[in-house]
Amino acid sequence: MGLTTYLEQAQQGVWDVQASFLPKVYFEAVNRAGGIAVLLPPQPVDDAIAAAVLDGLDGLIVTGGKDVDPARYGQQPHPTTDAPRPDRDAWEDALLTAAIARELPFLGICRGLQLLNVARGGSLIQHLPDVVGSTRYNAGGGRFTVNEVGIEGGTRLAALLPEATLDVKSYHHQAVDELGEGLVVTARSDDGTVQAVELPGVPFGVAVQWHPEEDAAEDARLFAGLVDAARAYRAARKDGA
Repeated sequence: MGLTTYLEQAQQGVWDVQASFLPKVYFEAVNRAGGIAVLLPPQPVDDAIAAAVLDGLDGLIVTGGKDVDPARYGQQPHPTTDAPRPDRDAWEDALLTAAIARELPFLGICRGLQLLNVARGGSLIQHLPDVVGSTRYNAGGGRFTVNEVGIEGGTRLAALLPEATLDVKSYHHQAVDELGEGLVVTARSDDGTVQAVELPGVPFGVAVQWHPEEDAAEDARLFAGLVDAARAYRAARKDGA
């Protein structure tokens, strides 16, 4: 399972350098579900590189992180929007686009949902407090808030999480505005904020606005669903070889 990573300044001993970084809870969630985690740091990319990377994977997770560059959906940045990370935007867009083309199972988490929506031609609300009137989804200071989401029946998400409502851990100040081409909304919170989408027509194309990795020790169903889809993808690829 390939997991995209941050690229941040990091210090270890005498070294203070840019480094690939991903919280341990992400790859622990993959391991707990029976998958093997492979980290994918931002780097120069083109179609051939994206294809070569995905050739070695059975599934892809586009992880959380800084805001997607608003220029990618034709907007000027809001004062609260993060400074753009064009290397990560381009890297993840290329991997996700190639994954969709080859029907490689994928899961988007927080930023991953937003990147998917933008990659499909959609746009984002750049600062949710301007719309919902509160910071219920992002208290700041690295503290997750708990929000209830309603899950649409008859969806891939509902097959994995069959309860009608679910308490989730949130840490985002942006959300889906105009929905990207081909995507279907599969969960919302009570104020209408999009909390999950999926891409019908591919074996497994799910993205959630919350952080399931934070609860994966107790509930790893999203990761288990992805790993199961990845096993099926791997088996089908072997049969077709």
